Amino acid sequence: MTLIIAKIIVFLFLANFDTTQGAVLDIKAFGGAPNSNIRQAFTSAWTQACASTTPAKIVIPAGTYQLTGIDVKGPCKAPIEIQVDGTIKSPPNPADIKAVTQWVKFGYLDRLTISGKGVFDGLGATAWKQNDCHKNKNCKMLMMNFGFNFVNNSIVRDITSKDSKNFHVNVLACNNFTFEGFKVIAPDESPNTDGIHIGKSTDVKVLNSNIGTGDDCVSIGDGCKKITIQGVNCGPGHGISVGSLGKYDTEEPVEGLLVKNCTFTKTDNGVRIKTWPNTPGSITVTDMKFEDLTMNNVRNPIIIDQEYCPWNHCSKESPSKIKISKVSIKNVKGTSKSKEGVILICSRGVPCEEVDMTNVDLTFNGAPAIAKCANVKPVIKGKAPACVASA
Repeated sequence: MTLIIAKIIVFLFLANFDTTQGAVLDIKAFGGAPNSNIRQAFTSAWTQACASTTPAKIVIPAGTYQLTGIDVKGPCKAPIEIQVDGTIKSPPNPADIKAVTQWVKFGYLDRLTISGKGVFDGLGATAWKQNDCHKNKNCKMLMMNFGFNFVNNSIVRDITSKDSKNFHVNVLACNNFTFEGFKVIAPDESPNTDGIHIGKSTDVKVLNSNIGTGDDCVSIGDGCKKITIQGVNCGPGHGISVGSLGKYDTEEPVEGLLVKNCTFTKTDNGVRIKTWPNTPGSITVTDMKFEDLTMNNVRNPIIIDQEYCPWNHCSKESPSKIKISKVSIKNVKGTSKSKEGVILICSRGVPCEEVDMTNVDLTFNGAPAIAKCANVKPVIKGKAPACVASA
């Protein structure tokens, strides 16, 4: 009798433990075999996971898989983790992807985790040749690798995004969202392949990540607050950018950015704020902190450009209406590829205010780099280049 009671207790304990842990859903159980299209298998696993009242994990084990695109939504009843240890490949031709703007898309979720050593390969090389957005305003946007829309209290950890056709990641209207140990891989000639673009989101963190791509490593759009980028290695790429801003009159302010302990290697820019001239936008950009940064042969290590006008697609007749204030640039060292290691070109309509430079030690060909400034009077502390007026 005692033995029977003991077995019952063990059974109840294990049953309770299983309930607490939730289900583990291997896509192989849903027909997701290596070298096959796992779209339906993943969708079926997601439906089951989303309906679970206890935490669930979807597992994509080691192997190579095809995926023609997914677009899954919540709300779900409990946290979901997606553990990816395989390589997932996109169709090379964008027309073969069964999605609209993002190849792998998540929306309206809380407590999502994506983890593992897996690779999402966008196979963008063929598609990049179709991209003429640098000269055609009406170009057709290519597919992004990931889209996270209205996703809160979530984390993406350790996985790799490779050769996206467009942006690697787009984060829209998310709160308390973290990327850690995230990797982005694409050649410097891949167009419009921002590593992580963040828009209209609060408390997004990019931590201890390696991002090398053909455009901004991280770009921050309008409506962002409390963004932290720390321990990121950027290169190749165009650096870490706020903007471009001001092109539209519906934009929202940007407030609270910390870029800290980051290294930039052979990038076009280091840290940058860019706004359009002669456009309707009139928001504010404030509380920007750039600290403890290393520049390795960077073309423009520190730049505020309020005359941003790529490919001469705009007019500079009227100044930017974006007001930039409370910018702190502190403990920046390394080498600049240009003599002007610091460029602060602010708007003549709304000059920058409360800009501080502390211990900025940049060299160009072994000599101290200079700072070119317009419509700003930065406060210099410690070793930092004095401003030379812009012509």
